[in-house]
Amino acid sequence: MESSFNTQQPPRPENYQPVRPDNYLVVAILTTICCCMPFGIVSIVYAAKVDGLYRGGLYQEAEYASSQARKWAIIAAVVGVTVQVLYVVLYSAALASML
Repeated sequence: MESSFNTQQPPRPENYQPVRPDNYLVVAILTTICCCMPFGIVSIVYAAKVDGLYRGGLYQEAEYASSQARKWAIIAAVVGVTVQVLYVVLYSAALASML
């Protein structure tokens, strides 16, 4: 049984360039400074790769680097906020136990 749907994509022009993915560099730097340095550095590394990969015509790799930069920036923010909240709670409990 043959499918009547065409699964092939239409041909692209020679100079076709998809939209440049966001590199999330600003977010990566902010999470490195304010939240969690180790995970923020990983995010910066991936963010720095995005533009070069895109200019080199490696569009899928640029998309992957962009998604990894975003993922690690989110991880850095969540870990940083969690550690800071945990620190405040434990410090408050220690102060309360001294009274």
